[in-house]
Amino acid sequence: MRNNTLNEYKKAIKIKYEIEKRGKYFDYLHKPSRGKLRDFCWLIFESNPTQDDLNVFRNLFSLDFDHTKKKKFKEQKDKFRPIETFFKGETDPVNIDAINMAAIMVDFQPRPFKKFHEKCKNEEAKQIEKSSKAISGKKNRKIKWQKRYIVIERNLRQVMALF
Repeated sequence: MRNNTLNEYKKAIKIKYEIEKRGKYFDYLHKPSRGKLRDFCWLIFESNPTQDDLNVFRNLFSLDFDHTKKKKFKEQKDKFRPIETFFKGETDPVNIDAINMAAIMVDFQPRPFKKFHEKCKNEEAKQIEKSSKAISGKKNRKIKWQKRYIVIERNLRQVMALF
């Protein structure tokens, strides 16, 4: 099993960020600041978030998303510092909830990390299964040729015995 799945997740989010910062939300993602990221986060969560995204929100901010609590949310600006420095390439965040929020902000899929990790495990299992089938297929072909060789050798001996 790969131990660097979290690093792969971060790297994939960073790649998606580089694409998205030139897109529709350029104003929020180009030269990100905590304030811009906070405002962008609110914008995202106002537009029908998934249950997984709401769980990330609750875990990171220790409060449920509620349209009526924007003022309380505005006080959460410091929670965006790890995301800001991650996007700028200054730090490598360790807080999984901050990493998952970064994934939400750039619309990276699969998210959260748990789903990404499960997908990697499934793909790895499929690769291992495919490799083992290929190896066993080669062994089966080798055995078939060995059996054919034995039959040919036996037939050759019988022919030689006639002379």
